[in-house]
Parts: sequence; structure tokens; C-alpha cells
Amino acid sequence: MKKILLFLILLLTNCIAIAQTNSDVLWVTTPGSTNWVYKVNEEAKVTIQFYRYGIPQDIEIKYSIGPELLKATKEGKIKLVKGKAELSLGTLNKPGFVDCRLTAEIEGQQYKHHVKVGFDPEKIEPYTKYPNDFNEFWSKAKEEAALCPMKVEKVFKPEFSTDKVDCYLVKVQAYKEDVNIYGYLTIPKKPGKYPVVFTPPGAGIHVVDPSNPTSMAYAENGLIRFETEIHGIRPDLDAKTYKEIARAFSGGDNGYLVNGIEDRDKYYMKKVYLSCVRAIDYITSLPEWDGKNVIAQGGSQGGALALVTAGLDPRVTVCAASYPALSDMVGYLHDRAGGYPHMFKELKGMDKPEIIKTLEYYDVVNFAKQIKVPVFMTWGFNDNTCPPTTSYAAYNVIKASKTALITPVNEHWSSDNTKIKILNWIKTQLK
Repeated sequence: MKKILLFLILLLTNCIAIAQTNSDVLWVTTPGSTNWVYKVNEEAKVTIQFYRYGIPQDIEIKYSIGPELLKATKEGKIKLVKGKAELSLGTLNKPGFVDCRLTAEIEGQQYKHHVKVGFDPEKIEPYTKYPNDFNEFWSKAKEEAALCPMKVEKVFKPEFSTDKVDCYLVKVQAYKEDVNIYGYLTIPKKPGKYPVVFTPPGAGIHVVDPSNPTSMAYAENGLIRFETEIHGIRPDLDAKTYKEIARAFSGGDNGYLVNGIEDRDKYYMKKVYLSCVRAIDYITSLPEWDGKNVIAQGGSQGGALALVTAGLDPRVTVCAASYPALSDMVGYLHDRAGGYPHMFKELKGMDKPEIIKTLEYYDVVNFAKQIKVPVFMTWGFNDNTCPPTTSYAAYNVIKASKTALITPVNEHWSSDNTKIKILNWIKTQLK
């Protein structure tokens, strides 16, 4: 196992979190540990600095401290002297994360910031149970889905093509008759044989843009990329139409992530997972495929689906997942942060035995246990959408060769530099 820890070293040797977005104020929070990680039962401390117009502010700061995404266990106020103070975050008696949430108020306006630290996170284990018939269930599901013929419609899109890359809008029948997924296929214009990359989408219903620099970078670096949606909705619809669809189909207890969840065979995500396998069917049928390399790569929900596909389909040879969703979702039932979509925190009536049982067949951690190919994962500590506890829960159970790029300061995003690192790592894994 290879593990790379990327810690943003700023202001000499201190690892800090900075919050400033076209604002008059600047937060700087510096954990006592330069890697933001402590041992269980070790006291964690953070130095807080607050500036306005670049000037240190001697003001009172409100704080609340507790396990990430759960109720605070400690609240209070602390006075900044010369714009600076040190605050104890306490500790944890088991592996996990503590979140320190800060609020400053100036002239009636509030400014918020937060910082998380971990306690032995490499020892975090998932609470999601592994069903005895997990492999049997998915083997049968794949066999049934394979009976559906693969019908493909492929249209050249000159507006997204360049002098180096050809782009196509592709419609593929998957899972059952008249159930389709769409995606943009980008292929190097130069004739040859190339690795293929399957890139599923983040959560929600939104426009897929094949012209973004990341999408183009793969084809420009000699990889075929199939960037998909999962709902059977044309990705070339205008943004307004997508918003209208999303409002009707993608929120709360009406959202697709809870649709049919009380029955493992009727759960919406069964179609999605099997459609990921069909996407692999399609890209490995391309005459331009090199016949060797199949990469699953994505972020957030896409990161979850990349891990699921790598665990579900033995044709995948490499997996790269950023801050995966759908990981150890039942964590909230055990007084610990659970994975996106936070259904056991955000929605009522979800803690039913039949729902918990269904999720055992769909949670990312149980697919991560199946993976036998190299995996690259990256995540940030300050992420509240896909909290670090749940990324560790998935990463820690992977038994294959794995690499972690941990960026503590990050919330639910990755930098362009990180995206380049992922692409470069994929290139090192090619056969």
C-alpha cells in the first residue's frame, strides 16, 4: 500500500486553513498537529486568527465543538488578543473527526468558518454490514441485465470537438429495454488504440459539459473518455430545463436516492449500478480501445460509482475516486457522520430495518471490499458533503494497492492541480 499525504504547508511550516472569498475578513486556523491528525485520547488544539481589511481584530469569537455533522458537545466564546487565540478541541476516545465551528460578528454581520481534525482516522471501520449473499445478488443482477441488448446511438458534436479531439453524444440502452443512459464520448483524433475511461457524474440532475478542461485533458493525453449521466435524460438540454427536472426529481424524500429504497430489487440505484456496467460494455466495444486498460474515475457521487464499478466489473483495471458519496450511510445510526445523501440525518422515518438492509447491497464500502485493482483516492477534512469519516471508511477496507492524496484544508472540491495529479497517476498505471 502506498499512501501520500498532501498537507498544505503555508506560513513557514504550519498547516493552516484559510477562508477568504472576496471578503473583507480573513480566518486563519492552524491545528497544533501539522498533519491535522491526532491519536485517540490526545488533546487537539487550534490557533485561531481573524483579520479585517488585513488588520488583526481583538474581538470575541463564538465556537461550537463536536463530532463532525453531529450535535456540539462544547460551546462557548473566546477572546482574540492581537487577533489571535488558542482553543482546545478536546479529544475522542475512538477513531473519528471533531469539527470546530466558529462565528465572528462585526457591525451586525456574521462571518463563519470551521476546521476539522482527525483522531486515528486510518483505524476507522464502517458500520455497514456485509450481507452473505452480496456477490450472489449482484452476479444474478448482472446476468439479467446482460440479456438486454446494447443499442447505441452516436452523434458527432462538432461544437465540442477540437483539432485534437472528436466528441460524440452517445445514447446507450442499459439494464432493460428502453432504459437508457447518455454520455459524451471524447476520443483522440489521431488514429490509434487507446485506454478507455468511464466517468460517472456527481449527484443531482445537471448539464454535462464535455468542453471543460478536465474532460478535454484526458483525450489530449491519449485516453478515450466516456462522461455520462445516469437518469436517461439528454445531457444537451439547456440549464433551465435541467433545473425544472431537478426540482421535480432530485430533492428530499422525493429524490432518486431514496426512490424504492425499501426493496433491494426496486431501489433506483440498482438501475444506476447496472448501467455503469453497461457503460463498460460500450467503451470496451469501441474499435479504438487498446484492449487492455479500463479506468473508472469520478468525484462525489461519481467517485462512489467509480468504486462501485471497480468492485462490480472485473474488466476495470484502475480506479480513481475523489471524496466518494454513498459511503457508510448508516453511520448516523451509530453516533457518527454518515455518507451523502445523509438520509438518516436529513429525512424522517428512514431508520427502518428494510431500508438498512437494502443499503447493505448498495453502500460503497461493500463494493470497496471487492476491488482487486489499483485505487487512487483523494478527499479533504473540511468536507461536510462527503465527510472524511466516510472516505476513510471506504479507503480503509480496500485490500488492493491504494494511494491516498489527503488535502485537509479542502471542503467538497479539488484543485486543478489535484485533477492533474489524478490524470498523471492513471497514466502511471497503464499496461
